[in-house]
Amino acid sequence: MTNYILVFLAVFSPTLALAAPMGPGGTDVWDMVWSAGLVVQGVLLILVVFSVVSWGLILSKLKGLRDARKQNQEFEALFWNAGSLSAAQGQTRHLSASPLAGLFEVAYSELGKVMRLRQGEPGLPTGVMPNLKRALDRAQAAESTRLGRAVTFLATTANTAPFIGLFGTVWGIMDAFRSIGATGAANLATVAPGIAEALVATATGLFAAIPAVVFYNHFNRKLVVLESEMESFSQDFLNLVERDLMRRRGPAVEAVRPAELQGGQV
Repeated sequence: MTNYILVFLAVFSPTLALAAPMGPGGTDVWDMVWSAGLVVQGVLLILVVFSVVSWGLILSKLKGLRDARKQNQEFEALFWNAGSLSAAQGQTRHLSASPLAGLFEVAYSELGKVMRLRQGEPGLPTGVMPNLKRALDRAQAAESTRLGRAVTFLATTANTAPFIGLFGTVWGIMDAFRSIGATGAANLATVAPGIAEALVATATGLFAAIPAVVFYNHFNRKLVVLESEMESFSQDFLNLVERDLMRRRGPAVEAVRPAELQGGQV
């Protein structure tokens, strides 16, 4: 197990090695990890796993949220310049990472279901607005869940990793004092190596927690912006459909033109 810990620390915690003095007598980080007790080594392994998973999640979310933001901008450019909803649906179908495209796909599908029930009457049925609002609310909740999936793991890491590391430190210090009691030599040269080994656990816990809390806050800010964009699009889409409901010109799905709402035409 020690070998695995050393490999993970070498790859993901280079700052620990640089911070430790390299010299004889077992004073570098690797010697301290090697000579630590099984409990401390187990704590280090847990913290390294937390750190590896957190960094994997961070890199994945950075890419996912960047793609969502980029495709949202592309969706808005295509949607508001489309001649009809059916044209917009065809032009934006490929934007799978855009939450706005996901909302529109659900709303367009719901609108089509309602239109099949209008029984040949021109315009939109009077009950279409509550149906669309419920569909958009469900779609927005689903997109928010998709975008925020696994982000709470970063909060878990930020909150628990320092305490896991502290547990390893306390356990290591207990071992150091037990060694002092067994040998009967109570001096700094005797207790220092054991305490230094224990403090590696605290340093590793902080190494796992600090990036987690930084990126958790960063992702939360990005998610708030995306949710605000989804809310704004939902309201604009409902206004767009309601305009057509008031005009009562059919066929409804083709009569609704996104460019009209954007340009302020009536």
